[in-house]
Amino acid sequence: MHLNNPKISQNAGSLPAKDLEIDVNAIFLVPKEGADLRKLPYGEVLRQRMRRARYELGDADPFVTELPNQTGTRLVLVGIDAAKSGFELLSRARAAIAAARRHPTPRLLIACFGLEDRLAARACEAAVAAALAADMQMPSYKSKPDKTTRLREIRIYGHRQPDGYARTRAAARGNNLARYLTALPPNELTPGSYRRRVEKLARGYRWKREFLDMRKLKASGAGAFLAVVRGSAEPDAGILHLRYTPAGKSRKPGLALVGKGVCFDTGGTNLKTARHMHGMHEDMEGSAVALGTLLALTELKVDFPVDCWLALAQNQIGPRAYKQNEVVRAANGKTIEVVHTDAEGRMILADTLYLASRAKPKIIVDYATLTGACVGALSTRMSGAFTNRPGWIPVLIEAGEESGERVWPFPLPEDYEKPLKSDIADIKQCTLDSEADHILAGVFLKKFLDGDPAWVHVDLAAGNHKGGLAHIPTDITGFGVRFTLSLLLDQKIFGSS
Repeated sequence: MHLNNPKISQNAGSLPAKDLEIDVNAIFLVPKEGADLRKLPYGEVLRQRMRRARYELGDADPFVTELPNQTGTRLVLVGIDAAKSGFELLSRARAAIAAARRHPTPRLLIACFGLEDRLAARACEAAVAAALAADMQMPSYKSKPDKTTRLREIRIYGHRQPDGYARTRAAARGNNLARYLTALPPNELTPGSYRRRVEKLARGYRWKREFLDMRKLKASGAGAFLAVVRGSAEPDAGILHLRYTPAGKSRKPGLALVGKGVCFDTGGTNLKTARHMHGMHEDMEGSAVALGTLLALTELKVDFPVDCWLALAQNQIGPRAYKQNEVVRAANGKTIEVVHTDAEGRMILADTLYLASRAKPKIIVDYATLTGACVGALSTRMSGAFTNRPGWIPVLIEAGEESGERVWPFPLPEDYEKPLKSDIADIKQCTLDSEADHILAGVFLKKFLDGDPAWVHVDLAAGNHKGGLAHIPTDITGFGVRFTLSLLLDQKIFGSS
């Protein structure tokens, strides 16, 4: 795996026509309304060609043409609407990058014309994010690999971003990592090999690390986690704890990231059908998103400590696999009646959330491909969000809108605890009804927080969307890194609880 890091140069001035001779691929960003194309390089040529093609700047697809210069620059013209959301801008940027990459080259030029500063900033950021996402090489085991051309340089004209796109780069690298790991086949990414990959990454980023193996988890009383992994042939499951510490002394409260890392989910004794088991190597995406978010925050050198807890496991079938009607004791002492073995995600998260919250972070964010009910409620276009801080509901929505990774919050009402009432244990794992399982899962997980830390649970309904989502061109989206950065850095949730 190679996380590419192309050079980005910026020039706030206008693009000279001669500079187009350097680049084979160029993207022009102009206002949807009132754009004076005559002020663009080759503007009159563009006007004539658009007229002949009956193309309007508000059309869904970008306008693509080759310029009559010596290089034969492939130009992608995009009309930008100030009223569009972050998601819509990113989606438009993905289409523009896809058009440019039909003939990929090591350099890409992006130029703004006639956009006011804030809109230019949003449009350029979307284009850079889409370019970095498209440049990522996903896992391939073909005997004859496809030929690829990696980006070496992005040149931007007409706008200058003060941070040099540092945050966009960090988010892209975190997302690219999450997508790459999630795409690995299950014989390549087992809990053991996953841990070794992450530990290698941890050495490079100087994260402190501790692995709670099955022996340590047994000593901690983590019976919910251990029940799930009993069916696995290899005793390689466990919770990998990573910690980023900012340079210098920081008295700021900590953040905990928690991720479900089920490397393959058969459903256990309640075995999935072939149709529903296919793709279950992606059931570890929550852990990959948590890891990618840690990487992004590390690269941004945030001034607060970050703990990352990766629950690495497989839900396998076998003579020792856990089964319905068992009663197991979680690390916080609560007993759980097992109702369905395919609800394993909430079992491993219960113990992981307890251990993470026992360390007293101010905020916990967890990520999991947890319930089909959330997909049924939202489709795969956005993810579900839950929180024990009702005042954060508008903040969650805003972070989703700003980042382009949209979420919709669901409630955690007390009366939803009634279906989880057990006659034999403290709580049922789930019910056998399909009613509101995403809410019941959130209600269940909340019971395993130690104390009352501020908590956000992201049910990754949008972890895989056919054809890509927002700026991401692959079905696997790595959803959550940009959302979390917006939540922490734009919405500044550390300032409220």
